[in-house]
Amino acid sequence: MKIKKEYSFSNSRQIWRLVPSDSGKIIIEERNTETKEAFFNCLDINTGKNIFSDLQFEEKFWIGIEAVYKDIIYFHKYIKPDMPRHKGIMAYDAITKKILWETEDSTFLFIRQNKLYVYQETFEGRQFYSLDYRNGTFIEDLKEDAAKVNELREETIQQQNYDGYYFTEYFDGKNEVDTAVIKFIEEVQANNVISGKIEFVKMNDLLLLSFHAIIEDGYFDNNFLAIDISNKKIIFEEKLNTHVKAFVPDSFFVKDNLIFLLKEKEKLVVCSIKF
Repeated sequence: MKIKKEYSFSNSRQIWRLVPSDSGKIIIEERNTETKEAFFNCLDINTGKNIFSDLQFEEKFWIGIEAVYKDIIYFHKYIKPDMPRHKGIMAYDAITKKILWETEDSTFLFIRQNKLYVYQETFEGRQFYSLDYRNGTFIEDLKEDAAKVNELREETIQQQNYDGYYFTEYFDGKNEVDTAVIKFIEEVQANNVISGKIEFVKMNDLLLLSFHAIIEDGYFDNNFLAIDISNKKIIFEEKLNTHVKAFVPDSFFVKDNLIFLLKEKEKLVVCSIKF
């Protein structure tokens, strides 16, 4: 078993979100809070090849990603800069690098079977509609039937395909894992002065760990380890954050045979797993 670094990405800006798509891409949202600018980048998820970079729109900062669906990225704005509620929809084609359609009147809810479910605020409350995901044209008026919309939303969440994804869980000694995993984690705890909880992912005989080790009063290093359980050895290690004063959760995740590591909040390192 081997872990190999495949590529890295950094523009020395804070990476805000990583959004993998079902079509083999990863969208990277970066933000510069000093200049009040957001930047969006798209890479081939397997090779790191650039598809587009430093994408910006007329609204430079108060904009974010709702979802990615069939190579279309759906962006939102905000009602007001100091209010978290979303407003408007802009559909951007990652292949043609063009805005397909946009609306200021509707707010994104979810996507289901090529339909984009949205709502509009009225004096009476919320009016619900579905739109064509490709061009934003009207499909169905669901009126004020919030119960029906919520039912469809729950069904959509339950049917979402998370095949190939591995997300971290916290080790608390009560996890349903085999004794070998517990043993390795206890060894890590014995060999390091750890503060906070250990995050881990187990894939077959591969154990991935992220933890914060105390280096001096009030400061930590965030360490990542990959352990081959069958051969009982560490096969890869990386410092994800050094000399930090606050815990940095969710610093890695796995998709298929790729590990996504977020370093110092500004660099993405992608490694492949060779079983």
